[in-house]
Amino acid sequence: MPDTELALRQPGSLRELFRVFNRLALQGFGGVLAVAQRELVERERWLGRDEFVEILSVAQVLPGPNIVNLSLMIGDRFFGLRGAFTALAGMLLAPLVIVLLLAALYARAAQHPMVSGALRGMGAVSAGLIIATGLKLATSLKRNEMGLPLSLAIGACTFVMVALMRWPLVWVLAGLGSLGIAAAWWRLRR
Repeated sequence: MPDTELALRQPGSLRELFRVFNRLALQGFGGVLAVAQRELVERERWLGRDEFVEILSVAQVLPGPNIVNLSLMIGDRFFGLRGAFTALAGMLLAPLVIVLLLAALYARAAQHPMVSGALRGMGAVSAGLIIATGLKLATSLKRNEMGLPLSLAIGACTFVMVALMRWPLVWVLAGLGSLGIAAAWWRLRR
C-alpha cells in the first residue's frame, strides 16, 4: 500500500519509543535493519517508506552502526535529546545483556561443532534479511534523483567488486560512493 494511503502517527510516549526499539532489537540478530523497516514503516507507521530511506541514507554516512544512528535520529525527531537517548537505550540494553551472556556461554562451548554450525547459519540468515530489505526498498529508487538504471548499475558494481572480486569494502565505497554522490549532485543541479 503506498505511504499516502496510511496515516502516519507518532509514538505516544518515551516508554512506547523504548518498547518499540527494544522489540526491534530483540527481533534481529545481526540483521536489525530489515526488522527496523518493517517495524517503523509498516507496523508502527512512524515513517513513510521514502522517509525511512532518507533517514537510513544519512545514518549510513555517519560514523557508527547504521541502526544506532537511525534510532538516535528517530528518537530525536519525536522527543528531542531525551527521545534520542531513550531509543538508543531501547536498541542496546537488552542486546547488551544477551551478548554478554552468550559470550560467557561461547567461551565454554566454542569448540563444539554444533556451535560453529549455528553461527554459520545465523550469518546466512542475516545476509538473506539484508537482501530482502534491499529488494523491498528498491521501489523507492524510481523516485530517486539518480534514476533507477544508474542506481541499479552502482548496486551491481558494488556486488561484483565486493562479493566476487573481494575488493576491500572501504575502497569500493570510496570509489562508487563518490561516483554516486557526483551523479546525484549533477542531476540535482539540472
